[in-house]
Order: sequence, then structure tokens, then C-alpha cells
Amino acid sequence: MSHPYYDLAFTPTVCALQERDGSRAHYGGADDAPGDARLGPQEVAFIEAADHFFQASVGETGWPYVQHRGGPAGFLKVLDARTIGFADLAGNRQFISLGNLTKDGRIALIIMDWVCKRRLKLMGRVRIADDAATLARLAVPGQARVERAYLISVEGYDWNCPQHITQRYTRASVERALAPLRQQVEDLQRALSETARPAPLALGQGPLHLTVSALRQVSPTVRAYTLVRADGAPLPPVAPGAHLEVPVRLPDGQEVLRHYSIMPAPGAGAAWEIAVQRALRRGAPTQGAASAIHAQWTLGLSLRVAAPRNHFALHEDARPALLLAAGIGVTPIRTMAIALQAQGRPYAFHFGVRDHADAALAAHDGTAVQVYASADGARMDVAALIGAAPDGTVVYACGPEAFIAQATAAAGARGLVLCVERFAAAAPREGERAFSVTLANSGKVLTVAPGTSILEAVERAGVRAPAACRTGDCRTCATTCLEGEPEHRDHCLSAHAKEQDKQMCICVSRAQGAALTLAL
Repeated sequence: MSHPYYDLAFTPTVCALQERDGSRAHYGGADDAPGDARLGPQEVAFIEAADHFFQASVGETGWPYVQHRGGPAGFLKVLDARTIGFADLAGNRQFISLGNLTKDGRIALIIMDWVCKRRLKLMGRVRIADDAATLARLAVPGQARVERAYLISVEGYDWNCPQHITQRYTRASVERALAPLRQQVEDLQRALSETARPAPLALGQGPLHLTVSALRQVSPTVRAYTLVRADGAPLPPVAPGAHLEVPVRLPDGQEVLRHYSIMPAPGAGAAWEIAVQRALRRGAPTQGAASAIHAQWTLGLSLRVAAPRNHFALHEDARPALLLAAGIGVTPIRTMAIALQAQGRPYAFHFGVRDHADAALAAHDGTAVQVYASADGARMDVAALIGAAPDGTVVYACGPEAFIAQATAAAGARGLVLCVERFAAAAPREGERAFSVTLANSGKVLTVAPGTSILEAVERAGVRAPAACRTGDCRTCATTCLEGEPEHRDHCLSAHAKEQDKQMCICVSRAQGAALTLAL
């Protein structure tokens, strides 16, 4: 099969120039592309989120005419998999586009997303309609009177390289970003004033000595920290999906370990970067690790950490990758996209956020990404994206539990390989009860309250237990249960490990009864 867009755009002269330049082989994969121009979930979401586009028509003199069309997001509507349409409003009296398209219905569109550096090129044929039903279907509340409708039958489309697209933001997106930033300044000032003691000069006891060399405010909720070796030596590159356990001093003085995905630091060579998200809404908890990092970590802070580990590794063969991220779960997914793009391997990257301001983590590195901002009414259809993925695709998903559950169900229905990483453990289940845990090695008896994990109770008792993900994905905290019946909530232990070896992941699992005894 041929590529519909290339069939229209690659004339004999164009092909001859490609052959002469040596670029013709780059488009050899067109023969494997779908043989029609049906819009997929990615294209539908992109088109329906657009608030403007550029269109070109051809006049009777043979000259092209380019026109800009704009309106509220959603004014360009997808009517079916081969048809899009928009309303032509009262007020335009030049009729250049209308005259051109009445004579020659061929039209070309470029639809832009300046924030995420994306553009979709589309060719089609226009039919002008003025019946009441069509006008009502394409009308947008609050706009001027609709005089006619443009119905475009899609003949072909193609996504453009984002390399030379200038990143721009709308006034609305900037205003939405500034409001929580003002709140963040207030919260930071209050947190600093409430801190009774200065931040420690050094944290942790690991063999690798790092310092914080730079900070950047990525979004209203996310701050990134650049980490370098204290001795000035370059840090080794790490594979996509790797994470770093960092020590955090909580306000009560307790030092805990939390893991964050390692990202390449912009313009910093082999340095590492981690991104930490902190809630900004009033009344949000201020005692967590993320809040402590935002309040305490300053330039020059010394960290002693263990070597990075990777429980979310990227496959190395030629299978395509479907990268799905929600919220701060984008940090490992973005690193995968950077690696895949650099290697020229096939991938699709989709990112769900509350607001476009939160998309900055994925928008500055040139990777091709489709962003879905729920504040604008755009939501990622995880099931549709996985359902449309090519056979053999490896799906990667990182985000909250409900997001992971959607990906798990959809990938299972397709029989696709799914790799997941959770950035938070599942919320406590309704009706959780307190239970006791006896630590066999020390004889300590702990009470694990509802909403508290065994691991947290163990750490608060001053007992050091190995741990990494804290979401039940990596088995680092797997511990032998000597007495009692565990309620397993992990996603990593095998049936043999649970039943024969009596292992349980104490970061998420609980007791079925009133008590457990652990080999700690």
C-alpha cells in the first residue's frame, strides 16, 4: 500500500529531486503505511484541541492563497474518520477562499500546537454546505452567525518534524501558569519561615557523593534539581527508566529515602536531573518528602546516595514503543522518548496534564509529543491509543493507579507487552484496619495504622529496611513473613515467592488478620 499524503505531494519532479539528494530512501517506509487517510485517535485529539489553523486554496490564476482561521478550541470538528468541518461566520466579504474552493475544492491545512511544537499537515477536498442541520452541528456558542459550512474530505495527512517550530504560549496559558506561581511563592515563604532549623549541610550515607548544582522551576508544581559529583568528575550516563534513591529530611527530623526518575540535565553534559512535584493547593499536606525537598534543597546541598537502579528499562529491539504518561509520571517516559528519537526508533508519545503549563517537562527537548490538557477539555483515551497501536508494540505507562489500570486492561485485550511504573502507591482501601507487626530480629512490636504501610511503620521505629519504588513494583522490600497471613497488594512477586517462600512486599501489602511476624 502507498502513503496517501505522499501520493499527493510526491510528484515525479519531487521524487526526482529526492533521488538526486539521496533523501528518497528516507521515505521507503511509505509502502508499509495504511492505504487510506482515516484519522486515528492521535489525529482526532489534536484536531479537536486546535484553536487555529492555516489553509491554502488555489485560485483561477493558478496562484495559491493562504488564509488563517481561528476560534475557540473545538471549532474545527471531526465529523468522522475521513471528514472534518468548520463554520464560516458572517463578516468576511472578500470571498477569496470561498471563490477558490467553489471553483477547485482542493485544500491544504497546517494545524499547529506551538506549546508542544507539533504540526499536522492535511490535504482534502471541500464541499460547501448551507443546510440548517450542518450549520447547527458546526456552530460554536457565542460566535457570530454561521453563513455556511466547510466540509473537508481528508485525502491524506502527515506529521511534521518539530525541530524548527518556535515555541509560543497563549495569553490564557500564561495567565493560568502565573496564578499558581504566586501561590507557590506564598507557600515557599511560609514554609521557610516555619522551618525551625536550617537545611542540613549533608544528607544520606551512600557511597556516591553528589551536590545540587542548579535548580529550575519547570512548572507551577514541579521543580527540577541538577545533580553533579562533588569531586567534579562526570557522572556516567544512565539508561532510560533508571531512578535514584535520594535522602530526605522530614520536618520531624526523620531521614527517609525516596526515589525519583533520572532525566538528562539540559546543557549540563553528563549531569543528572530529577523533578519533584509539590502540591500547591491550600490545605494540602506539607509533611511529605516532596514538600521537604522544595523547602530544604538549595544550591550546594550535599547528598550521599546509592548507585542508580532501573526497574523500568526500555526494550532494545526494533519493536515500536507507545509511551503513555500522566502528570509527574512523564519523567521516565520523557527520557525514553529522548533516547528513542536519538536512535531513530519508532515511538509515539502521549502525555496527559491538568493544564498546558504542566507540559513543560516534555516540551523543550524536541521530542514529538501529543499533550492532552484536561483544563481545555482534552483527555487521553488510553484504550483507543493502545487499540490503534501496531501489532508487536511495547507499551510503557507511568502515572496514577487509575491510569495504570486503564493501560493494563487495554494492553491485555490487545495482547501487547505492557511495562508500568507507578509514582505513588494505591490509595488506602475502604475499611482498612490496624494490625500489629512483630520484628523477629529485634523483638519490636509495631502497630500499623490504616493508611500507613508496614515499611513506613518499620522506618519510624528506627529499623532500616531495603526499599525502592514504594509502589509494589520492584520487590526490593520483599520480606519473609514468619507468622500470619499477608494481604498481597504488590505487582511483582510470583505465586511461588508468595506461597512457597512466604515473601511479601511491605511497602504496599498488609495483614489479613490481626498480626504478622516478619524476618526483620
